[in-house]
Formats: sequence, C-alpha cells, structure tokens
Amino acid sequence: MLEAPPLLLAASLGLLVLVLLALILFLRRRGILFLFWNEFILQPIHNLLMGDSKEQRILRYVLQHAVAGDPQSVLETIDTYCSQKEWAMNVGDKKGQIVDTVLLEQQPSVLLELGAYCGYSAVRMARLLTPSARLLTIELNPDYAAITQQMLDFAGLQDKVTVIVGASQDIIPQLKKKYDVDTLDMVFLDHSKDRYLPDTVLLEECGLLRKGTVLLADNVIVPGAPQFLAHVHGSSRFECTYFSSYLEYSQVVDGLEKAVYLGPGSPAQA
Repeated sequence: MLEAPPLLLAASLGLLVLVLLALILFLRRRGILFLFWNEFILQPIHNLLMGDSKEQRILRYVLQHAVAGDPQSVLETIDTYCSQKEWAMNVGDKKGQIVDTVLLEQQPSVLLELGAYCGYSAVRMARLLTPSARLLTIELNPDYAAITQQMLDFAGLQDKVTVIVGASQDIIPQLKKKYDVDTLDMVFLDHSKDRYLPDTVLLEECGLLRKGTVLLADNVIVPGAPQFLAHVHGSSRFECTYFSSYLEYSQVVDGLEKAVYLGPGSPAQA
C-alpha cells in the first residue's frame, strides 16, 4: 500500500486549514454583507419610494394590525413585518426567547436597556416584569425614542417603562440622582456596539453594578463586539455565558453574551 509523502500530507493539511479559515471569514462577511444590503441599499430605496422611514412603517403596521393592550400581539406583528416585508434590527423572536429566559431567571426590579430602537425589546422585557419592577431604556435617536414610546403606549406598558432620550455616556452618570436608581439588577446592551465596553466600564465606575447584576449583550457576533467580549472574558469580575443563535429574521449566525458581575474584588476565575 502506497503512503503519501510527508510533504504532500503537510500541504494537504495546510490547504484544509486555509479552507476552514476562508469559510469562517466568509460567514463573518456574510453577516456584514447582509446588514449592509438591508440597511444601506434596500432601506434608502424604500424610504425614497415611500416618503417615510422604515421605523415609521413598522409602527404604522403595528397600529393597524396588532391588538391594543396586548404586548404579545405587538411583538408578533413586528416579527411578521420584519420577516416578510422589511428587515430590521430588533432582537427578534429567536434571540428574544433567550432574553425572556434570562429575565425570568433574574426577576429584575430595576432593568436598564441601552438602545431602544423601535421598542421591540422594551415591550418584550416589560411584559415579563413583576408588578413593582421598572425598565429604563436609553435611546440616542429622538425619532426612535418617540416611536418606542408610542409602541409602549399601544402595548399598554407605558407605566412600566421610562424612555430616556440622550447619549448613554451622558445619561448613565445621572441614573442615581435623576432617576432614583441605587443599583441595577440587569442591563440589556443593544445600542452601538463600540459603546458596549465603555458603557460597561462607566456603569461600574458609577456604582450601578452590584454582585449578581446581569449584563446581556446582543449582536456580539454580527456586527460584533470584540472589545467588550475580550474585557468580560478577561476579567475576574465577570462570569460569562455565550448563547448561540441567529441574527434576527435571518439564518446568519449571531449570539448573545451573558456576563454576571461578581463584584470589584472578585477572585480570579479558574
């Protein structure tokens, strides 16, 4: 029986490694290309033809088709629109079920959301809060904040959620005095991915994290939050769990990162 020369085996192994690396790069780029196509090609065309924004169209569809006062109906209507008509970066139902599970396990009394967008995740989380719990959601874009408020009003959740307009780095230091927050039980990060790390650091510096506070970060694969992931995985102050899933309304691989704050003087992780 003939044996392959060592040089041929090495070349074959090297080729296999290159193919695997190319596949990983392709999948990563596929996610970025998917976002680029929807956000920077299709959306401007639709906006030009329709004379309004995608976010306004989502709200209008909800007001026309969902049941007022029924948060689940609101979520299902948004999911229907975004899966059948126009893609939008809500957390979506697949990853939303992970958010539901984490929230129900944590049972937060005070929950902070960074990035409201159209209010999908605010509705999703607020519908599961206990009667005395509250959600504060910070949104930089005033148009998105207004849509979020209308979405919450229509879902009947306006008394559970406070929509705050402004930059996260400006609002976070005000939470204790202006919004009567002692510490946060849970934080959902879904705003600009380059703000995940600095806002995590800021939350800790402002004394808003306690032992057991859960940080749940969306889109850590696509578009990605590598600096945030490196920080929480490399710090003894966080215990991390990754949940693999798919980018909303697509088959592009994405995921959420759960980072539990262990306290400022936590021992090194094993």
